This record gives sequence, C-alpha cells and structure tokens, in this order.
Amino acid sequence: MSFYIGRQASKLWKRICAETTTEINLLAENWKYLLAGLVCQYIHGLAARGVHYLHRPGPTLQDVGFFLLPELGQDKGYMSETLFATIFISFVLWSFHPFILKSRKIYTVLLWCRVLAFLVASQILRIITFYSTQLPGPNYHCREGSKLATLPRPDSVLEVLLINFPHGVVYGCGDLIFSSHMIFTLVFVLTYQKYGTRRSIKQLGWLLAVIQSLLIVASRKHYTVDVVVAWYTVNLVVFFIDNKLPELPDRSIAAATLLPLSTKDKDGRTKEENHKLLNGNSGDPADRRQRTQVNGKIMEDGNALHADSAMNGA
Repeated sequence: MSFYIGRQASKLWKRICAETTTEINLLAENWKYLLAGLVCQYIHGLAARGVHYLHRPGPTLQDVGFFLLPELGQDKGYMSETLFATIFISFVLWSFHPFILKSRKIYTVLLWCRVLAFLVASQILRIITFYSTQLPGPNYHCREGSKLATLPRPDSVLEVLLINFPHGVVYGCGDLIFSSHMIFTLVFVLTYQKYGTRRSIKQLGWLLAVIQSLLIVASRKHYTVDVVVAWYTVNLVVFFIDNKLPELPDRSIAAATLLPLSTKDKDGRTKEENHKLLNGNSGDPADRRQRTQVNGKIMEDGNALHADSAMNGA
C-alpha cells in the first residue's frame, strides 16, 4: 500500500512540475494581458469609490422585487456574500485543477486572460452606467440617516486612491446599475458552461446564479433592475467577445506545438529524428514498417538482398 501511495505521489508531483513549466511559459507570453486585467479591476474599484462621494441618500425607489421578496434584514445580509464567496473560490480552484488532475480542456493562464477580458468589458459598461445616473441606494447603510450614506470630502488624493479597502468596497453606495456581484457570477458560470466537463455542476452553477440574484434583491443590496440588466448585458458581452477572441487550444493536440521550442529543444528533436532515420525508422509515426540496411541502402522488408548475393550477381 505504501509503495502504491508513493508511486501515485511521484506521478502527481511530476504532473504538477510539468504543468507549472507550461503555465510559466504561457505567463511569460501573456503577462501583459493579465496585468492589464488586474489593473482594470483596481480602476473599477476606484470608480465605485468615487461615485460614493456623489451619492445622495433618499427614499427607496418603488421596486417589484421588493414587493415579491421578503426583506432578509440587515443581520442576514451575509447570506448573499457567503454564496458569492463560494462561487468565486470554487471557480478559482477549478481554474487551477489541471495542476492536479488530467485535463484536456484548459490552460489556466489562457483561461484567465479570457475571463478578465469578459470582466473588464462588463465593468466598463457598468462604470458608464452608474456615473450617468446616481440612484439612492436601497442598502441599509445607504439610506437616509446613516453616517455611511455620504462620504466627506477627501483630505488628499491618496485617500481616494487607497479606496479604503476592504471597508470601502463592502459599504459602498451609488454604484448600482448594474450589479458587480452578478458580473462575476455570470462570467464564471458561462465560462464553466463552455469549458467545464460535468453537466451536474453546470446545472448547479445556473441554479446558484438564480439564487444569488434573489438573495441580492432580498438583502436590498441592489434594485431588481440592477440584477436584470446584469443578466442580459453580461451574457451579450460574453457572447460577442468570445466570438472575437481566439479559441483556447485543445490540449490533446496542441501540447507539443503551443509553445515555441528553445534552441536546445530544437537540436534535441533534430538529433532524435536523425537517429530514427539512420536506424531505418521514418520520422513519421504513422510509418512503422521495419527496414533493413544493406550496403548503405535502406530497403523495405521482403525486398532486402544479401550483400554477398548482390556482389556475385546472383
């Protein structure tokens, strides 16, 4: 039993090392896209912080979701955040599963380049929308009488740039249309829908997205319009951008050709091919016929001649 466990652990370690090498090479080629995506995440947070300075509390607007869904209360607001954290962490862990499990579907670096492209496009539309019109926030800390509903004028630019993370993100106001939580949720679910392999998890993902929508409205963190707009906007953004981006390479056929070979690898491959040819084997793996070398000539089986016979003219 111990020998079996040790053998499996050795295989797992080799797989992790091989996958890490591949992903590092991909990261070296695509780090600019990942960095740009991460910078845009900060800009999105900065924009959400900035609109809080413009927010003015007022009466909660009439909303059909508020009539249909009972209010959970301020003490149960953690429910939607807990579900969102579960979806977020689950997707991140799944995106790194090729390091542990055999997968022929995704490369982690390329997948996150794609995901960040979806997020950035959706967040740009979101920033334009919530700066166009500021609505009175329905959340408890955004209502009239709350000290957090309005922010005092900042004393310095640095105060704005630091965005008071994470307190400023959790207790933000004014960034309503449309929901940022639904952007992340729908992008993750749509990505797994395309690249995931388990049908049951795909169905569970859509169910959790619906539950997340209901909890956001029931927690009064967003109006119903914020969630509805997110559903069709994110789906359209993912649809159009996904058609414009190059498709992820299939690992089953692209593993050997995805990355450029180094000079050492090229020399090694050339030597290996020459060795095969000198021993009578074709470089083409489809050509498996054995060959016999006679007087410096490589001849097919069944047509080989003995050297002595050939020299005597027999």
